[in-house]
Amino acid sequence: MRTLWKGAISFGLVHIPVRVYPATENKSVKFRYLHRDCKTPIRYVKWCPSCEREVAPEEMVSGYEYQKGQFVVLEDEDFERLPAAETKVVDIVDFVDLSEIDPVYYDKAYYLEPGEGGLKAYALLRRAMLETGRVAIARVAIRARQALATVRVFDSRVLIMETMHWPDEIRSYAGLSGLGQEPAFHENEIRMAEMLVGSLTAPFDPGKYTDDYRAALREVIQAKIEGRQIYEYREPETAKVIDLMEALRASVEAAQVTRGPGRAAAQQGQPYGPGGAPGPGPGGPPAGPGPAGARPAGGPGAPEEPWRGPYGGG
Repeated sequence: MRTLWKGAISFGLVHIPVRVYPATENKSVKFRYLHRDCKTPIRYVKWCPSCEREVAPEEMVSGYEYQKGQFVVLEDEDFERLPAAETKVVDIVDFVDLSEIDPVYYDKAYYLEPGEGGLKAYALLRRAMLETGRVAIARVAIRARQALATVRVFDSRVLIMETMHWPDEIRSYAGLSGLGQEPAFHENEIRMAEMLVGSLTAPFDPGKYTDDYRAALREVIQAKIEGRQIYEYREPETAKVIDLMEALRASVEAAQVTRGPGRAAAQQGQPYGPGGAPGPGPGGPPAGPGPAGARPAGGPGAPEEPWRGPYGGG
């Protein structure tokens, strides 16, 4: 089991080192949306409709919408000025009876394992809570968010911490109009209802309760896998990034090979003589008698001289 974080239980002057582990896991079957036509996974992008482009994480800020379309922006320095919750410390503030806490307050459960050198103090706290029937109320910071939590003994062996909703996060049922006035009951109705409850009463055994929907859904998925009703998607290969100068140099060399030395010379800006022939110099014809820019004789079908550029006279 992977440790979530290492910290300590603190109450009074006592510090008990602990390691924290998630006590639950969500086993719901997870799906991804695919494009029906090509079965490609849908990609979600952070899109700015005003600038009409995707926005990178470093371009985003936190905005609080206090009215429809009206925002205030909080920068990093605004968050830094807030009172910082002590991280990785389970700070016990009270001990209460477990029966006083309604389950509606519970959120997520974590196992607390004694850390190095903390076994005796851990076991002593566990024993004290077992014998007094008390649970601890604590404050703890998880993922930069301060939470209320209970610490209690689970299965007589391990301390378990359950984060809780704050009181103002529990919605009132006052707006439920369907409750109405308490109806009148006949004595026989009450007795029959109590008999039904009694007939269905049994010790709590969590192992006998199963998620039938999830089991049936997994059977459907497995049948499709075994029937090879599978659509494969491969991520497109990312184009290799090439250094710009290397790309330009390779392009020049390829052009020289393809076009020949005469054309390469023209691309390098070498001067041309009258009639379009390159002047004397490397890549041009040797100087000699005859009219400037004259071409060597050649009959029909004679091969073009390698020094003739694309603008040679004719």
